[in-house]
Amino acid sequence: MKKILQIAVLLFLVNEVVAQNIQSPEQFLGYPLGNRFTPHHRVVDYFEHLASVASNRVKLIKYGESYEYRPLQIAVISAPENMSKLEEIRTNNLKITGLMEGLPTSNVLPITWLSYTVHGNEAVSPESSMLTAYELLTSSKSTQWLQNSVVIIDPCLNPDGHSRYVNWYGQMAGETPNVSPYAREHYEPAPSGRPNHYMFDLNRDWAWQSQKESQARTAIYQQWMPHIHADFHEMDMNSPYYFAPAAEPYHSEVTAWQREFQTTIGKNHAKYFDKNNWLYFTKETFDLLYPSYGDTWPTFHGAIGMTYEQGGSGRAGLGIIIENGDTLTLKDRIEHHHIAGISTVEATATNKEKVVQEFKNYFNANNNNPTGTYKTYVIAADNETDKLNELLSYLDKQQIRYGYAKANLPKLTGYNYFTGKDESFSLQKNDIVINTYQPKSVLIKVLFNPKTVLADSATYDATAWAIPYSYGLKSFALTQKIDIEPLKGVPSQTIRPNTEKPYAYIAEWKSFKDLQFLVKLLNKNIKVRFAEKDFSLQNKKYKAGTLAITRTDNEFVKDLDNLVVSLATELNQPLYYASTGFANEGADLGSSNMHFLKKPHVGLLTGDGVGTNAFGELWHFFDQQLGYPATVVNISALSNLKLSDFDVMVLPDGNYGSYATSQLRAWVQQGGKLIAMEGANYQFADNEGYELKKVNTTEKPKDDKEKKNWDDYLLKYGDRERNNLSDYVAGSIFKVVLDNTHPLGYGYEKEYYSLRQITDGFEYFKRGWNVGIIKENAYIDGFTGYKVKQKLKNSLVFGVSEIGRGTIVHLIDNPIFRASWSNGKLLMGNAIFLVGQ
Repeated sequence: MKKILQIAVLLFLVNEVVAQNIQSPEQFLGYPLGNRFTPHHRVVDYFEHLASVASNRVKLIKYGESYEYRPLQIAVISAPENMSKLEEIRTNNLKITGLMEGLPTSNVLPITWLSYTVHGNEAVSPESSMLTAYELLTSSKSTQWLQNSVVIIDPCLNPDGHSRYVNWYGQMAGETPNVSPYAREHYEPAPSGRPNHYMFDLNRDWAWQSQKESQARTAIYQQWMPHIHADFHEMDMNSPYYFAPAAEPYHSEVTAWQREFQTTIGKNHAKYFDKNNWLYFTKETFDLLYPSYGDTWPTFHGAIGMTYEQGGSGRAGLGIIIENGDTLTLKDRIEHHHIAGISTVEATATNKEKVVQEFKNYFNANNNNPTGTYKTYVIAADNETDKLNELLSYLDKQQIRYGYAKANLPKLTGYNYFTGKDESFSLQKNDIVINTYQPKSVLIKVLFNPKTVLADSATYDATAWAIPYSYGLKSFALTQKIDIEPLKGVPSQTIRPNTEKPYAYIAEWKSFKDLQFLVKLLNKNIKVRFAEKDFSLQNKKYKAGTLAITRTDNEFVKDLDNLVVSLATELNQPLYYASTGFANEGADLGSSNMHFLKKPHVGLLTGDGVGTNAFGELWHFFDQQLGYPATVVNISALSNLKLSDFDVMVLPDGNYGSYATSQLRAWVQQGGKLIAMEGANYQFADNEGYELKKVNTTEKPKDDKEKKNWDDYLLKYGDRERNNLSDYVAGSIFKVVLDNTHPLGYGYEKEYYSLRQITDGFEYFKRGWNVGIIKENAYIDGFTGYKVKQKLKNSLVFGVSEIGRGTIVHLIDNPIFRASWSNGKLLMGNAIFLVGQ
């Protein structure tokens, strides 16, 4: 006993010496926290300081870098005795989830993960992260918490956005901050610091992982699988602090324990907030439904996932007078987040046995007795190969296990996503099978369940996202378990020419990979034709949209054969050859129905009135996904532009002035192609000279019986939010009937599943092309008010109208929503490259 006491005293003295060497943020930075915003590189420096002087209690891990090459890092903090066996603690935790084989070698410690600054202009977060790390390492009350847990701090998830805001604010503010809400330092211009480099909201990207930062973060997250995850945010400057428990609707897969411990943590926070007389609220606004948030995605990985919101955001600066007359300072905001972070660590460490046991229970249920109606999902092998491979790549990133069925099961019954009915079907060889008896069971159900269960319709984001619809894959959901043999990837269907110098190379047009192949050809100045109609050549049938690279068109291309084959090989794409241009059926390769594809010069509008995220989706699509950069043009410079230099102009969702659209109209009349996305279409709707018209559902009453009763106007004030829901759509899925004989529909079947966000319906064109339409009974999933459903019946979704020698492509629904709607990417490519050619 005496020896143990001596060791304890020695450890205390060592920690005291280390603590004396640890500089506070103020000592290290040279100014008190809250006096200015700390640049990202100095935040990095401070955590490096902590790791250097307290190396027995802090480990800094760089897990990636942003698009602008700023480091992404986490700080792992715990007691020395835990840090000495940190790898064992990490792997023990993975073993209890089932993501790593074997049994834990010792007791498992709870892991608390604190994430800061996913929105860059919510700039209090890095300041709070430094203060929280400092207190954990120097405060005596933290010693026992760190003995009982591991804390991971990610000080800045979005360093590019944070740097954009901090740099802007530093240029706007004077020597003394101006707390007047009218001062220019409180009016951040677009693009704000909220999104990342490509204008993506990283707090909507946890599940889809389209962005570099999200991919790196979720990869390291899955190497630790924390028990608690707190995501620090800011909101309107006049709002009191928000912490868990969350608001309804909760996703049906959130467990009773996850609800319970949110409340436990919330009450712990309330203890400190009450003591300081700080206002706060819970159970409102911030729900747990959409799976791609920083609270829901961790929740569906077994964690207690929570959002914390401080009033302020990009509006508050270093200080601002709020509506009650008080001045909200950055120091106030830092302290609130700091206390919430410390309280989270305390609540977790204090309840360590229960936290760990419930975590074990969660994954034991996942692996052995999963809940829910559906136990297996079958993705048909006869889906397009590239789409299957794209899905499997996504599943690999999520660590979702899949394979082929172990047994021969000729007759099964399952829910057919595309017909919306339970049907009998035969399991085919190479069908992809995913069962829910695995660590990621809950995540699988969330991503694949055909219907989202809504406990409450008052939510502020998309309410439907099922993978078979977003990927366009024929699939079945089964109530029975099917055992699997693991596999990696779909068998390659790569085909290479068996002649050295064919008459032409032929490439099919069925997937986004085919679009990428076209782009690579154009970037190498290889000339391409595409088929307007189906045809047959050398006894193989090809559909409309098929690409032909003829030797005659490319006689001056050096080393054409090696170049074409190498580009196809790079993408693992099938490449067919033709020794003749004479078709068995349909048009010959030299026919006018084989259209020469001009390499288009594409402009992409941005600036005042244009949706930041909407622009970012398109910028990222061109730049990162296609590898075909568009010329980004600011609306304010449109009058100085020589529009005749452009072939295509893309209008993201937004509001455009009449002057801009009048200029663009003249350009279209001369042969330009305009692509209007989502809300940009309102600029043309119901205006003279354009064919787009909104559906009018307002009808006059036929007689006195149909006139509205006065009592119908007596609505309750308290019901106003719910009354408005009847004319609201929250990201719902609808079946679209597609004209796949039109270039906009090439590469698709006759049905397409679209994500709807616009409440208005648009009439069918009388002269233009109604390429994608919603008919009656087209609703699939997600919340849609009854008034919206009425307006969408028999309405236009994708259309092409002609003005003079040019065209306008109307995309009422966004086919590349958050880079998550994979099946829409080819349609976007059709609009850019094929329509009007």
